[in-house]
Amino acid sequence: MQEKIALLCDSMCDLPRGFIEKFNIKVISARVIYPQQEYIDRVDIQPEEVYARMPQEIPTTSMPPLQEIKEIFEKIRSEGFTHVLAVHISSGLSGTSQAVKLIAKDIKDMKVEVIDTKTLSMGTGWLVLDAARNIANGWSFEKTLENLKKLQNKMHLYYVIETLEYLRRGGRIGLVASMLGEFLHLKPIISVNLEGKYFTFCKAKGRKKSIEKLIELVEQSTKDKPFNLAILHGGAKAECEAILERLRNLPNLKEVITSDISPALGVHTGPGLLGVCFHEV
Repeated sequence: MQEKIALLCDSMCDLPRGFIEKFNIKVISARVIYPQQEYIDRVDIQPEEVYARMPQEIPTTSMPPLQEIKEIFEKIRSEGFTHVLAVHISSGLSGTSQAVKLIAKDIKDMKVEVIDTKTLSMGTGWLVLDAARNIANGWSFEKTLENLKKLQNKMHLYYVIETLEYLRRGGRIGLVASMLGEFLHLKPIISVNLEGKYFTFCKAKGRKKSIEKLIELVEQSTKDKPFNLAILHGGAKAECEAILERLRNLPNLKEVITSDISPALGVHTGPGLLGVCFHEV
């Protein structure tokens, strides 16, 4: 039987809208919840709206509702797909991949593979984009899946934030906590460990040096290898563009994407996030 492969992701992969539309990628959306109203992530609330209301209003978030996940699988089925590759944010940070697995186990008439990427934002986004391009190029389901798992092991993600307060409030602080570091103006460079949870990769004194460290991490890690790079921000567009200016002419850079992080992620980091995500190609 001829394979027709659908690609499913969540709104927290931060892949720019142009790619989502070009490759007909299906998206399930997290929720951003204020006391008076619930919003659909990236649909009826955008990142800058969340930051504009901070710190007076700090919403909570929830994963995509099970009913929405069911409906998107029904839509995929109605469009004649035989296979579904679902690529989602780390289970260490969200229940999304477990929820998709829960719905998928009852699906008998399509082959469904759910990938817990153990990362987030463009760490997941690069994996989604790679799979989308391979599917568009006629790759088989198994070959696309195999390549995605190889690429997953090459993904590097680092970011800095203005304050740890929002991570702390959202219960995401985990292995990043350090009251003393904040007192000394030490900024953690945060990454994601093998379990898909945040941890402090290293520290730098003050914002300027922490941004320099992000740039150094890209330069040093990619010296002799061709690589793709995403530069991310949450309410820090000018600084994001300055990082892009510094890195865009690296000789072995093959592709660069800039993106803002989704409202559902921005709730937990607050304004001022800057991040880099790259992988060898």
